[in-house]
Amino acid sequence: MAKVLSECEDLDFVGSASALGDTFAAVRQAQPDIVLLDHAGGLKAVFEFIADVKNAAASCQPILWVHDLADVDCFRALRCGARGILKKTLPVTALMECLRAVAAGNVWIEGASEQSTDGSERRSAPRLTPREKQIVHQICEGQKNKEIAHALSITAGTVKVHLMHIFEKTGVKDRFELAIQGRKLLGSDTSPVPRIGPASENLPESTLKYTHIQGE
Repeated sequence: MAKVLSECEDLDFVGSASALGDTFAAVRQAQPDIVLLDHAGGLKAVFEFIADVKNAAASCQPILWVHDLADVDCFRALRCGARGILKKTLPVTALMECLRAVAAGNVWIEGASEQSTDGSERRSAPRLTPREKQIVHQICEGQKNKEIAHALSITAGTVKVHLMHIFEKTGVKDRFELAIQGRKLLGSDTSPVPRIGPASENLPESTLKYTHIQGE
């Protein structure tokens, strides 16, 4: 990783750690822009660690580095605060694309890279209501319908109706695609929404790599 990033003008390799328990002080001190996290420690521990990293360094964007991950676990990762999911089998060019996309504030998941390429079939600048924007924000966080309903003090049925309208207006096919496209669809909208995250626990060992964006 250090060798790859040494050839980049816009990315700096800050450091790495082999144990999750040793990384929080480093993250707090270095305040990296990106954390590349190996899932070898187990998904439950990694998801909780991602949430804790977001609490320790709010500007730090976690990327989960995996061999493979089911869609349901992709949702869970997004819910915990991951902004990228990268397969270890992908070439270095994909790694750099992922790092730069996440650094730019986007969500990057392999197989959904069309999110930033061809927008010809996407309806431009859909006009979402304030409530629909709130729901899109919640979907980007990986929240389920019942959790969204609780956070916004509405019923789960109302959430479903809003989602139908959102799908029609934006042209996305399902909530997974909406989670990937949501931030781009909202553009510069930064309306605050309630956020729910899992509590921290004692975590096993894994691998953490953190990166700074040059010029910041």
